[in-house]
Amino acid sequence: MSNKVRISILSIVVVILVGGGLRSPITSVSPVLSEIIAVFNLNNFEGSLLTSIPLIVFASCSVLVSKIAIKSNIHYTLIYSLLFLIIGLYLRVYGNITMLYIGSLLIGLGICIGNVTTPAYIKNIFPEKIGLVTGIFSVAMNLVAALASGFSIAIGKWTNLQWKGSLSIWIVWAILALIAVSADTLIGKKKTNNKTTIELPTNSFNVFRSKQAWYISIFMGIQSLVYYCLVALLPIVLLDYGMVKEQTGLVLLVIQLSMLPVMFISPIIATKIQDQKWMVYSVGFLMFTGITILFFFKAQYIYLAAVLIGASSGLAFSLSILFFSLKSKTMHGTIKISGKAQSVGYLIAAFGPPIFGVLHDWDSSWQSSFYFLIVMIIIMTVFGRKAAKPRYIEEH
Repeated sequence: MSNKVRISILSIVVVILVGGGLRSPITSVSPVLSEIIAVFNLNNFEGSLLTSIPLIVFASCSVLVSKIAIKSNIHYTLIYSLLFLIIGLYLRVYGNITMLYIGSLLIGLGICIGNVTTPAYIKNIFPEKIGLVTGIFSVAMNLVAALASGFSIAIGKWTNLQWKGSLSIWIVWAILALIAVSADTLIGKKKTNNKTTIELPTNSFNVFRSKQAWYISIFMGIQSLVYYCLVALLPIVLLDYGMVKEQTGLVLLVIQLSMLPVMFISPIIATKIQDQKWMVYSVGFLMFTGITILFFFKAQYIYLAAVLIGASSGLAFSLSILFFSLKSKTMHGTIKISGKAQSVGYLIAAFGPPIFGVLHDWDSSWQSSFYFLIVMIIIMTVFGRKAAKPRYIEEH
């Protein structure tokens, strides 16, 4: 095996390990949240902060992180991300309420840095295989997140540490990622002087003045909004439709599994075409159809709806991440749009579940809530079409 092949394999391992740690520390919380609330005598609002704090950090810090990251070596930035993540994961299970929230804050910061930096790492290390490696990254992120949610309780029992075991196991994953990134950094230093340092372009630009950057940001935000509405509240909807609790969990699993093959294949296809409009239209059509089936048939064709929603969500997420690389000319641009889109996107997404729930309080049939999602899907498709056009954020 040649040295070049070894380096490529190590870089792929970095992408998988870093990606796998960007959602799992959050998704592992929900199954054991009731246990944490009981142990610390928290109310529901205080308990919900454990998952909402990282999302708030994503929305508030992504732009700042991008400004810092463009002046740093990509590898070093990833190392900082993992260090914050490891410290946060440890403090979260330390054993008192203060550390629980401080740990959640540091976890959010570590993931925020990784979210912003990893797409630029992929573009820098794999400029000819952006689609393939982005697909690997997306699958790793969401597959490990699904496993973290599905096996969280079982891990707690296996370790005999209950909720602490469920959450602390991800320290091991983060340490493995840190070892891989550190090894990749050392090899990169030996191979060339500062090859992986992001070079600033001669003509800087304000990403908040770029129409193309706004289109990408809004597309990402609305697709996240629809996804988080369904993940958070679909089980409650299905209970009202007459499904048993165990089956509602299976529906979420079907959605997650349906996302994975699309996440792997779609970035490869997208990099081979200049205008991804038909992929955006497919997102809108599949998502619209899935929600419409839920609206008219309730739980009757729920697994068909779950497959359509999962496939469209996977395609939408992959395109959002891929647009950071495809629609920017430089590493500088990739990090700037990554920071902006994730900041704006998570801010938009944060409003989704509350609005969806408030509409249900007003209309107990859930129809108004689904009208809201349908309108959001239409708007998402319009902005997605604009985001897919073959132009760069630096020029438009």
